[in-house]
Amino acid sequence: MSDVVITVRGEHETRIAPERAVAHLTIRAEGPERGAVVERISALTEPIRDDLAARKTAGTVAEWTSQRVSVWSERPWSNEGRRLAPVHYATVDFSVTFTDFAVLSWWAGDVAEREGVQLGWIEWKLTPETRASVERSVATEAVGVAVARAAAYAGALGLADVAALEIADLGLLGRPERPEMAPGPRMMVAKASFAADAGGGAPAVQLQPEDIVISAAVEARFAAR
Repeated sequence: MSDVVITVRGEHETRIAPERAVAHLTIRAEGPERGAVVERISALTEPIRDDLAARKTAGTVAEWTSQRVSVWSERPWSNEGRRLAPVHYATVDFSVTFTDFAVLSWWAGDVAEREGVQLGWIEWKLTPETRASVERSVATEAVGVAVARAAAYAGALGLADVAALEIADLGLLGRPERPEMAPGPRMMVAKASFAADAGGGAPAVQLQPEDIVISAAVEARFAAR
């Protein structure tokens, strides 16, 4: 009897609590004089930079980055349809990675009260080492599922020996027109937003991150006899 070719898919996913929180914020200034706006944005960002540098030294911030000052001008329209004098704007964006979520909660409430600061959102992440380890584990489990399915199909046909012929990330075995689009191990990153409280005071941070989902799917082809 010739070999029977069995093609199967194997999937697996796992959930893991985040280890890092990346906070995003923007500092903004505006006014009629370009030079004064640039000076104002510098004055607003300097204490933020100093605070983050101190927190990184203390170990509660893993890293932080800030972009250069972006400056632009716009001429608004009046209610009568006339162009008004130019208004100048300046912004600086910060990205801050916290290792201590309690410190993040306190910091976010404090910094939100400062002039010109707008808190954006929080990304919950894993460390690169944990992510790589979990992705390997999930991929291994997905392959195990594919092997088990192939063995089950072979057993239903009364065949005992199963040998792997091909294995690939989902979509690659069928040779799609755009194989670069086929997914490998995938991580879903949870996000949380900063929301203002009902009293109009400082924003309250909802530090309730969902577990991060890491999944993998493979396609495999086996010969059974």
